[in-house]
Amino acid sequence: MAPLAACAQGDAAENPPPAAGGTQLAQSEAEDFDTWLAGLKQEAVRRGIRAETVEAALAGVEPLPEAIQRDRSQREFTLTFTRYMRGAVTEGRVAKARELLEQNRALLEEVAAKYGVQPRFLVSFWGLESNFGQHTGGYSVVAALATLAHEGRRHDFFRAQLLDALQILDEGHISVSEMTGSWAGAMGQLQFIPSTFVNFAVDYDGDGHRDIWHSLPDIFASAANYLSQEGWKGDRTWGRQVALPEGFDYGLASLGERKALGEWAALGLRREDGGPLPRVEGVEASLVLPAGQRGPAFLVYENFRTILVWNRSILYALSVGHLADRIAGAPALSAASLPDEEPISLKSIEEMQALLNARGYEAGKPDGLVGPKTREALRAFQAAQGLPADGYPTKEVIDLLRRTGGQ
Repeated sequence: MAPLAACAQGDAAENPPPAAGGTQLAQSEAEDFDTWLAGLKQEAVRRGIRAETVEAALAGVEPLPEAIQRDRSQREFTLTFTRYMRGAVTEGRVAKARELLEQNRALLEEVAAKYGVQPRFLVSFWGLESNFGQHTGGYSVVAALATLAHEGRRHDFFRAQLLDALQILDEGHISVSEMTGSWAGAMGQLQFIPSTFVNFAVDYDGDGHRDIWHSLPDIFASAANYLSQEGWKGDRTWGRQVALPEGFDYGLASLGERKALGEWAALGLRREDGGPLPRVEGVEASLVLPAGQRGPAFLVYENFRTILVWNRSILYALSVGHLADRIAGAPALSAASLPDEEPISLKSIEEMQALLNARGYEAGKPDGLVGPKTREALRAFQAAQGLPADGYPTKEVIDLLRRTGGQ
């Protein structure tokens, strides 16, 4: 789902909506919500949404305590590449994807001809977002967004999403009862948030409705339109697994480092099977090490960056690419490419960031999120210690920081 990165991936399947009669907010909080809702209604009408639509959509809406709980909760451990990939690209999902591509080949190829996005990628996004429509979420999108707009950490963002959702209803694309999705308001078989729907959803079947809940023509065309508008190149792939030479400079493994394929070849990179890299004029690539120097290496191209617009998770983007390759007949990742990785607690990541800062490596605010600044700080520390500077946190490097933290 995009651009709200991984906010509700898999939630529909693992966390069904609460049954009626669940936890209720205090009366004072409910009254405050009602006051807030009255102001929201006025803003929606000023925006040009019909008053009858606003009243129908928001009639009887009550806060969803679980949405607040989910928004404020934080997972305890980091996701590992191996665990993520094994859950995302299963043999069952690959088989189902191939079957559904064949069933819908004519439609997918028609959409591909118009928007320039290959069928295998459209099916890959479909599979990863909602398991081909099986898990779209059972929450009321209006209620979830109203809850998060009223009390959530990102209330301005969710308020804008709620207003877009009301616009979608006002335009008649879906009914209030059918506008269901995740606890964070990601909707339909593509898990689009409302602003993404407003900007990119397509009425491809020509029935007057942009329907990403039920209509496969609209679903495929909306996904393709979104990707195309964000720069997808229909004559290119996403990337490929590569083999690195002995003594490789891991400091080059960064999305901020772009080189022509010929330059990477000159540095000793080859295909994963040992063959030479392709030579394609004008293609630049970056090197990604999702499990550090102990795991696989991938050269990723411009389409990979477009996948990151959809969802900012590198693990998600790799899984989209790999599933698309599997659909086309590529083999599964080898056992050697799926290293055993021990998840690291977010508290340990925060400690690592604080220790790096104390050593003068400027990892940024200790927040448990391993972003570019943290990775560069970790690379600098690793290089100073004579270690492979892959910028990948491990228990070993955190233990080393602890032992040398005051030096």
